Amino acid sequence: MRLFRTVGIAAVAALAASGWGVASAGAADVEPEAVGKSGVQLAPDQIGRSANVQHLFNTPHVTPVDGTGSDIAFSGNKAFVGNYNGFVIYDVSTPASPKVLARVSCPGSQNDITISGNLLYLSTDSSRSDTSCASTTSPVTVKESWEGIKIFDVSDPTSPKYLKAVETKCGSHTNTLVPGDKNDYLYVSSYSPRAEYPDCQPPHDSISIVEVPKADPTAAKVVAEPNLFPDGGNPGGVHPSGDTYSTTSGCHDITAYPSKKIAAGACMGDGIIMDISDPVAPKVIERVQDTANFAFWHSATFNNKGTKVIFTDELGGGGRATCNTKVGPTRGANGIYDLSADNQLTFKSYYKIPRHQNDSENCVAHNGSLIPVQGRDVMVQSWYMGGTSFWDFTDSENPREIGYFERGPNGGVGGGGGGTWSSYYYNGHVFSSDLGKGFDVLKITDRSLMKAADVKMNELNPQSQPVYATR
Repeated sequence: MRLFRTVGIAAVAALAASGWGVASAGAADVEPEAVGKSGVQLAPDQIGRSANVQHLFNTPHVTPVDGTGSDIAFSGNKAFVGNYNGFVIYDVSTPASPKVLARVSCPGSQNDITISGNLLYLSTDSSRSDTSCASTTSPVTVKESWEGIKIFDVSDPTSPKYLKAVETKCGSHTNTLVPGDKNDYLYVSSYSPRAEYPDCQPPHDSISIVEVPKADPTAAKVVAEPNLFPDGGNPGGVHPSGDTYSTTSGCHDITAYPSKKIAAGACMGDGIIMDISDPVAPKVIERVQDTANFAFWHSATFNNKGTKVIFTDELGGGGRATCNTKVGPTRGANGIYDLSADNQLTFKSYYKIPRHQNDSENCVAHNGSLIPVQGRDVMVQSWYMGGTSFWDFTDSENPREIGYFERGPNGGVGGGGGGTWSSYYYNGHVFSSDLGKGFDVLKITDRSLMKAADVKMNELNPQSQPVYATR
């Protein structure tokens, strides 16, 4: 295991010299009003898209679930969409006109969402007065305050039932499902400990593992808190730009590949690969850092074969304008790594959207998933106000954008942030959760991707990666 293999500044410089990303395939076919490399800007609420992407549907946030839109999970013909004020269940059997089945008011920061059969797992990463959905904010310095995992029964999607709360150290920023025969295991990621926080003490170099018995989910409990960074992890530092790169004090997000018994962790200052053969005792078997470029290791996605990992860098925490010439083509981007048969990571290149954004538009790499196509590695991904990008990384060293959708600046940097949080491909369509604009449905009509719609899934948690039977 090579702990401190760092992507070199020379690699960053070479990529920067080569220009901003790679132009879209068929870039000449983009809509005339679209933002382009020429610097033309969209008006507020104006839509730009490539000719091969259709915008089919949007519905705004509606009270009482009218906070910030967050993550999405899928089961059957249903989409479960997280929101800082709770979650919404949509019937997406007709993707161009989803129907609301339930709006569940349950405030709590993030409300990252995972589905497993009839069980829904919800992350709370803000200090609350109690475990109920009627809780109010409470100081994190108060020992009695609560943060962690909430469990719901969604067997009746029109009337979910709240079953159980499990407190976890430093709350639950995200949660990742590792399914078992009798139990579900949730890898709970959290970070930012402080000495004055009684339930979030330094150094917090760990994750929490919650075991949920499927036959009795009310018996759920924390069964392990493995220390992933016994040496303390990346100590952090200052980038030549003046920005900091993060000290590791926990993980932001983990993507499991259960069938391959591995997981990839994005852990603030470190990217890791874990052996999860024993789900309650994961072992770090590879670790990389990128102190020349990455500010905050945010999330991870495997390719279908498990031979590559995409790590994202959330420079500026999602609140800054980083998709511009000042920041450049490699920072706030994706890092593409090849993964060997013995689970060693080798850096290959960066990918960042090739469209410059307005200085009022928060834009950085964020959540996405694979599009299942035979013989290729293709991903759809959110970039906040940079929109939704469809891109191909089959050639690890030469990624390219093949389509996009975005809105003009509205509620961006000066207005508290906006844009799309999650964009995921599910059964022929892309579903996107926008921080401020609600729930969107897109369709990519690129002929080379058409057969992806033949791949039917019964359930999708993008951070619990399935093996796609591609065609």
